[in-house]
Amino acid sequence: MAGLAAAFGSGAMTNTIADIETAKVILVTGSNTTENHPVLSAFVKRAIKFRGAKLILIDPRRIKLTEFAHKWLRPNLGTDVAWINGLMHIIIKEGLHDKTFIENRTEGFEELKQKLEKYTPEYVEKITGIPSEDLIETAMLYAENKPASIIYCMGITQHTTGTDNVKSLANLSMLCGNLGMAGGGVNPLRGQNNVQGACDMGGLPDVFTGYQKVADSEIRKRMEEVWGVTDLSEKPGLKVTQMLPEAHEGKIKAMYIIGENPMVSDADLNHAEKSLKHLDFLVVQDIFMTETAVLADVVLPSSCFAEKEGTFSNTERRIQRVRKGVEPPGQVLDDWKIVCRISTLMGHAMDYPSSASIMEEISKVTPSYAGISYDRLENNGIHWPCPNSTHPGTPILHTEKFTRGNGVFHSIDYIPPAEQTDEEYPLYLTTGRLLYQYHTGTMTMKTDGLNERAPECFVEISQEDSGKYALKNGELVDIASRRGQIRAAVNISTKASSGTVFIPFHYGNSPANKLTNSALDPVSGIPEFKVCAVKLLRV
Repeated sequence: MAGLAAAFGSGAMTNTIADIETAKVILVTGSNTTENHPVLSAFVKRAIKFRGAKLILIDPRRIKLTEFAHKWLRPNLGTDVAWINGLMHIIIKEGLHDKTFIENRTEGFEELKQKLEKYTPEYVEKITGIPSEDLIETAMLYAENKPASIIYCMGITQHTTGTDNVKSLANLSMLCGNLGMAGGGVNPLRGQNNVQGACDMGGLPDVFTGYQKVADSEIRKRMEEVWGVTDLSEKPGLKVTQMLPEAHEGKIKAMYIIGENPMVSDADLNHAEKSLKHLDFLVVQDIFMTETAVLADVVLPSSCFAEKEGTFSNTERRIQRVRKGVEPPGQVLDDWKIVCRISTLMGHAMDYPSSASIMEEISKVTPSYAGISYDRLENNGIHWPCPNSTHPGTPILHTEKFTRGNGVFHSIDYIPPAEQTDEEYPLYLTTGRLLYQYHTGTMTMKTDGLNERAPECFVEISQEDSGKYALKNGELVDIASRRGQIRAAVNISTKASSGTVFIPFHYGNSPANKLTNSALDPVSGIPEFKVCAVKLLRV
């Protein structure tokens, strides 16, 4: 994303996890950190309890971190750009922005300043529901305490304006000069293990490894030389959220799904199921028989993390070794061995003697991984970018300059969520995760102890809404949106905000994503999982 492309475009933290403890202010938004990233949340809590850091929490739910927060703002769903713009309006008005950093390391400030003029505390309160006094106090707290770290997760990105939300957080951090320093930065938390590594290795439709654009002829030429091929395509592929509609229309005939369970995790599941069933041929490669694998023509069993050698790249860009602890069962193979065999059978021979040899090739074709080898990872991980074999790695990004030189301020207006409530669907739904279950439950729901803690789906509602709809704790209720309907137990909770219900998306027998909206962010292609309109129906 312009000046911060290498970090934010890939969803990577600009700073390290340990570095959070050196912040004077930590702003957490769109992240139920204690449940979704419990290890990382310990760093946040330690910074507050033992190092005197101040926590700003911005979340519509009364999550666990509210107990540690010095300021907790409770915005209406999908209004992130508005409250971020409001904070910046106040900071500029009070003259608390970092003028030296802005002058020396950024561009586009005057345009941003002009855009922010209308985002007065009173105007922002009308959009977000955040009292203007609280917004002013929060802006002062963030601006007057440096360094300040921003932490966010999918509560920021899973909107039709997710890209705008991320750019706005980058604006806020640059405005106060909090980038390129210990204790500062903009730090997105990855939702699953090695998502960072998958993106680093080209798991996006328009890039090779290391976010090198397929449209760049020089990069294609370099890749062709290393791989011994010709005529690599300059045409980007499709995002996942584009693939399923094309499958539904019959434009995509076959699909190969590795380690993903879209029959629980995709938005508007009824449509997703129809799309998968329109395929002529579906292959699923996984460690368990998932809801998606049940639909497959062929299921390929692959080894789990404890059964293979390799590397993971975690949320802080640290590349770490993974070592085999046990042998995989039966005829189970490593993912890379399965892919290589299929490629060879299809006419393109892929023959690597080991995972270490794959890392050697990665270092040849990926500038940010050029200095990485198994030998160097023997005892400790290394943060990319690591451009050569003597480079120590880069724990903190942008210390001297941004990827493109100057960082760019983006002048962004607030856009409401794609779906609004009305008389028929009077409540907003937001979705998320629980501490005791993970993603679609592929692994955690095989564990009795975890299932005892979180055995079934529920709909979390406020005391006020439970009275309004005459619902009792534990009774079953149907939740319906414009796309589908599920049944869940009522959970009356102080976490919930009136007018908004929360449902965890883990449960395949009551999948929240039958309800969610598949409207996409136009840049990232991410669906608006975090906001849709629903109604409650008594069973």
